Amino acid sequence: MSEEQPGSRASRYTVLPARAFGTPIVHELEIRRSRFIGHLLRVETEEQARAFIADLRRSHHEARHACSAFLLGADRDVMRSSDDGEPAGTAGLPMLEALSLRETGGSPGTVVRDLSDVCAVVVRYFGGVKLGAGGLVRAYSDAVSATLDRARLCTRQRVVLAGVDAPHAEAGRWENELRSAGYPVQETRYGAGSATLVVALPDDGRSGAAFGARIASITSGTADVRTLGTEWVDLP
Repeated sequence: MSEEQPGSRASRYTVLPARAFGTPIVHELEIRRSRFIGHLLRVETEEQARAFIADLRRSHHEARHACSAFLLGADRDVMRSSDDGEPAGTAGLPMLEALSLRETGGSPGTVVRDLSDVCAVVVRYFGGVKLGAGGLVRAYSDAVSATLDRARLCTRQRVVLAGVDAPHAEAGRWENELRSAGYPVQETRYGAGSATLVVALPDDGRSGAAFGARIASITSGTADVRTLGTEWVDLP
């Protein structure tokens, strides 16, 4: 079985749903009388991740540890972890591996591991029984994995915004024909002399040609397609 990993300039990757930006996903495990409370939050910057970790440390000030790990970016070029006082390598790194090695999809014969833009914090309330290094590794890894099991993941994709200028009288018809052909129009910008239909196309190097051909067919070759820019969107 081959494995697909996010490469340079990835055009899509897996994230927590948008609602997880402000509301963490929480799940608790009890292991030999210690409470391991897993928290997952969708984040976009290292500052957001560190603020989330700090907030949990304050709200769980009686806990023994608040260990953390986070991944950022389409290419996961930012990876950080902290043992927060647990023996070195027994908490933060296993948590980071639970995030980075999470299987998020794939076609037959392949495995995709591309989860990113996520911060995990596991708060531990010590129950009086020492787990040993191996026990701690399993506990922190399991806490993250079990919390992830409760998350609905989605795909984030880079899209190219294509603009098509249309006469006001034709804008409605062109939009309807584009939608019927499977090209949802994100917005229609009306100007003084014309309207611009804005369509999001996958940034895959192939969709632009097919879209151009469709526009030529709809408009009898009277309209051109221009690139307005790129952005990242969550796929429904």
